[in-house]
Amino acid sequence: MQSAITSPILKDQHAFITGGTSGINLGIARRFVAAGARVTVLGRKADKARAAADELNGLAAGHAKDVIADVRDPAALEAAFTTATTAFGPIDILVCGAAGNFPAPALAMSPNAFKSVVDIDLLGTFNACRVGHAFFRPTGASITVISAPQAGLPTLMQSHVCAAKAGVDMLTKTLALEWGPMGIRVNGIWPGPIAGTEGMERLTPDDESRARLEKSMPLQRYGTPADVAEMALWLSSSSASFVTGSIFNCDGGLSLIGFGGMFPS
Repeated sequence: MQSAITSPILKDQHAFITGGTSGINLGIARRFVAAGARVTVLGRKADKARAAADELNGLAAGHAKDVIADVRDPAALEAAFTTATTAFGPIDILVCGAAGNFPAPALAMSPNAFKSVVDIDLLGTFNACRVGHAFFRPTGASITVISAPQAGLPTLMQSHVCAAKAGVDMLTKTLALEWGPMGIRVNGIWPGPIAGTEGMERLTPDDESRARLEKSMPLQRYGTPADVAEMALWLSSSSASFVTGSIFNCDGGLSLIGFGGMFPS
C-alpha cells in the first residue's frame, strides 16, 4: 500500500481530535495524516471511532488510533489522553471539535435540551483543554477550537448554540492569554455551511433551504471538510507560530451577511 503522506509538515507530531470520527473533524484528521502526523480520534461510539481510525490507517498505516470518551466526563477524557500518549507520545496538537446542535426555538426547548448543547460545546471544550494540558509536549502545543458563526451572529432556532459558541470563543481567547507564556497557542475557526455534515443536514434538510442559503452567500456554495482542514493545518503548523487568540472565518463569506431568516420559528 502506498502511503498518502504528501507534505510531511507535521511529521512526528501527535494530534488529538475530539469529535474526530465524522464530518469536519474527520476531514481534519485526514489532512493531518497526509501531513505526516500521528492522529488520535476521540468519539463516543466505539464502532464509529474504530471505522475512522481504520480509514486513516488505510491512508498511512500506523498513523491513527481511536479512543472512546464523552467530553463531558473529565475522568474518561483523562483515560483517553493516557491511552493516546502511551501509543503516540505527548500531544503537539489538540483540536476541540466535539459539538451538538439541533434547530429549535427557545420556547420549545427544555432547560435540559439547552444545557446539553452548552455541556458538549462549552464544557466539553474546557474539559478537553484542561485535562489535555497535562499531556502536552513540554515545549508547547497548538490548540484549535472548532467554533461556529453562531458565536457572533444571532440566529433563529439556535439560542443554545449561539450561547455555547460565544462562550467557546471567549474561552479560546482567555486560554491564549493564560497559556501563551507556556508556549501554548490557542485559536478558533468558524466553519460556515459545510456539505455532508450532520449539522447542516439538520439546519437545511431539503434542496430548497440549501439552495436558498447557497444563493445568499458571497461565494454561493457550501464548503467542504477539506476547506476547514487546510485552515486547521496552517494553524497547527510552524507557519502560524506567532498566531494565538484569534478566531478565523472559513465560511464562504456567511459572516458578512448572517443567517437572516434562514431558520424561521
